[in-house]
Amino acid sequence: MVLSRGLCRGINPFIVVISLAVTSVFILFTLLFPEQSARLIDDARTLITLSASSWYVALAAGFLLFCIWIAFSRYGNIRLGNDNDKPEFSYFAWFAMVYAAGQGIGIIFWSIAEPMFHFSGGTPFSSAVGNAEAAEVAMKVTFFHWGLNAWAIYCVVGLALAFVSYRLKKPLSIRYTLYPLLGKRVEGWVGVLVDVIAVFATLFGIATSLGLGVQQINAGLHAIWDVPQNLGVQLVLVIVITACALVSVLTGLKRGIKYLSISNMWLTILLLAFFILFGPTEYIFDLLFGVSVDYLVDLFALNIFIETAAQSLGDADASWKSMWQGWWTVFYWGWWMSWAPFVGVFVARISRGRTIREFVVGVVGVSSLLSFVWLAAYGGTALHIDLFDDGNIAATVSSNVSEALYATFAGMNVGTVGHLATIAGTLLVATYFITSSDSGTLVLTTIMSEGNEHPLKRHRTFWGVIQGVVAAVLLVAGGNAALSTLQTASIIAALPFSLLMVLMCISLAKGVRGEYKRVRVDTSTGKTNAQELSQ
Repeated sequence: MVLSRGLCRGINPFIVVISLAVTSVFILFTLLFPEQSARLIDDARTLITLSASSWYVALAAGFLLFCIWIAFSRYGNIRLGNDNDKPEFSYFAWFAMVYAAGQGIGIIFWSIAEPMFHFSGGTPFSSAVGNAEAAEVAMKVTFFHWGLNAWAIYCVVGLALAFVSYRLKKPLSIRYTLYPLLGKRVEGWVGVLVDVIAVFATLFGIATSLGLGVQQINAGLHAIWDVPQNLGVQLVLVIVITACALVSVLTGLKRGIKYLSISNMWLTILLLAFFILFGPTEYIFDLLFGVSVDYLVDLFALNIFIETAAQSLGDADASWKSMWQGWWTVFYWGWWMSWAPFVGVFVARISRGRTIREFVVGVVGVSSLLSFVWLAAYGGTALHIDLFDDGNIAATVSSNVSEALYATFAGMNVGTVGHLATIAGTLLVATYFITSSDSGTLVLTTIMSEGNEHPLKRHRTFWGVIQGVVAAVLLVAGGNAALSTLQTASIIAALPFSLLMVLMCISLAKGVRGEYKRVRVDTSTGKTNAQELSQ
């Protein structure tokens, strides 16, 4: 039920009231009782890690298999729209927006930090530490966390939305992904529940990335102008960049968000070129091709690995901190799932006119490929410095994760060019921050308006501010353990949404099967080329 007048005109009041009430309770409790809230957040992560690790691991593997199946099945040629619809954006603009929404801030933060952690601390897949073998294993595990599985999680939601919205002509709202399965029941309280879950997953998933982003921007400003690294500076950065994001989102998808995303992509290419040209070029490419092959060969083994809990759930001393998978894989799969409604709505919104196969190959395949190049360039440079130049980047990362990128710039020893790269890197983090925030605001208000692709500006402004407030509150709640608190928020938000994603797969499979049968029978209308769909 979308109101047609009043302060809440253009949005569903039930979704807004429930979402705002629960968010307000969280904010107030966290600010009034910081120690208790931090303990509750940590206990929640322990509970999920010890009891639901297998669920997260199985889901990530299942979503990848589902995407492969639907892309290369007979349903792959179904167009997301009418048969004569053409894509709204060029391949470059489309891909730039997809990638900026999907992995912008996160991959800048972790592309060096994660492989360095695995390199110096080891993994369950190898006993090697601090040598060439450890470097290759570290990069393979990083590829796993940022590759096909991650993008498959996004793809499931985005494809389900694009199909029901542009093929079945339903509103661009999370609830309608279940329409082929539940029919008109999604228009009642079931739909409200679905959308509220999606709002919370989106809100806390983006807040996690924004928190990581301000920590890294703070580290960049410290490296450039010796700005102190503390909570006060980071809260100011949240305010400033949230304001910039509001300006971008209020200009609309085809102006602010589009051009900012394209700028991000060019700056991304520029920094990639810097690492490849001024870094250990041969080592980067050897690592890229060698680890890519290892990753594909070991993909099945990586997807079925489940770590045995070191402590039982009933143990008073049990903690997620005792499990490698709790630190890494469970966090990543939870983070991607909490981002999935945001990325899904946004990617669906820009994908009208593309076929199912084109959508999956672009979102899962091409995006993963760019992630591998990025990780090999950034992470490979840092690994090479520690392996051959005694750069101690791993030690820096261990003491302050947000300084990983800047420690690598310093370790490259390229003078003025390295200083310029430091500035460009900080700018890239900031622009990805703004892109994620403005895209997230647009998605939140689209969900609340039950699929309106152009929600009112006052709603976008309000929820853009709320998004920044939640990120700030998580930073305050975490204190010295802010990184862990940010990670936990996304894992908790993902759990209920993961159940919806399973239903989305079932619903989408039913929907494409019905659509395929319909067009085969209804060829006399001339609206669909049945022969094309059956190829």
